[in-house]
Amino acid sequence: MKLLRPWLELARISNLPTAWTNVLAGWLLAGGGRDYGVVGWILLGGSLLYTGGMILNDAADVKFDREHRKERPIPSGRVSAGTVWLVGLGMMVAGAGAFIFGAGACPWLVGGLVLAILAYDFYHKPWAGSVFVMGSCRTLLVLSAASAVTGGLDPRADLPVILRAIALGGYIVGVTLIARHESRPAQAGGWQRVVGYFGLALPVLVTAGILATQQPLASYFQKPQWTHAVALAAMLPVIFCVRKALRLMRTPPPSNIGRAVGLLLAGIVFVDGLAVSLTAPAFTLVFVLCFPLLLLWQRKIAAT
Repeated sequence: MKLLRPWLELARISNLPTAWTNVLAGWLLAGGGRDYGVVGWILLGGSLLYTGGMILNDAADVKFDREHRKERPIPSGRVSAGTVWLVGLGMMVAGAGAFIFGAGACPWLVGGLVLAILAYDFYHKPWAGSVFVMGSCRTLLVLSAASAVTGGLDPRADLPVILRAIALGGYIVGVTLIARHESRPAQAGGWQRVVGYFGLALPVLVTAGILATQQPLASYFQKPQWTHAVALAAMLPVIFCVRKALRLMRTPPPSNIGRAVGLLLAGIVFVDGLAVSLTAPAFTLVFVLCFPLLLLWQRKIAAT
């Protein structure tokens, strides 16, 4: 375990289940059936791309970490930078291969996902706009998984999938804007505050918009469809999670910012549960039940 722990820290392994719910959400939203072999490939591909991206993130940040975060695996000497680069890049190649050749996902979407991950790893420190690249990573992960069902994306036919994927990306932008302040404790100001709050609210706003187009608002209080009732209920954990995290951010000490970020990262499963609530409501409960598991894992391996 002593030899394995540095790699678990590099991979932020406590967040890995959020990559699983992302790809499963994409699969379900696209109408995926019982081709469990393909499901296995997208889960493998999502796991490798997430883990490889996180590992390369530390490799790209090694200069900063040697000055500011000497406890990280590379600066502390527990793993070598060369090995980290080799393993991280190998995982990226293998993950893309699992998506394209194993699951039959759209090569253009998967290629865009790989480029987005690498762009974020290299530019997230010097460029403030990289938060949108981080959001696009999760958006493209969902869309890549969906394309394993559809073979590509039709802007009209696949609009619900695209909207849900964008909503997840918006949420991640909000989380990332908050996470930026862990090493420099301060709350976001100006455009960062507005964009961050809007991003965190986007999954609920998108779901509300979809529901409003499917059934008149007044009828929800008279005879709602049961899937609509599930969707309305699935909004609550997202709202609770965001509200709790924002309250933590405003509460001393500054270390509470890290707790807030961990809470929001675990809340990704709530966002995915909300996304599939109209398509596969049974999975909403499955995703929601992952939340306490993520919080437990975060106690063992830091989420950020």
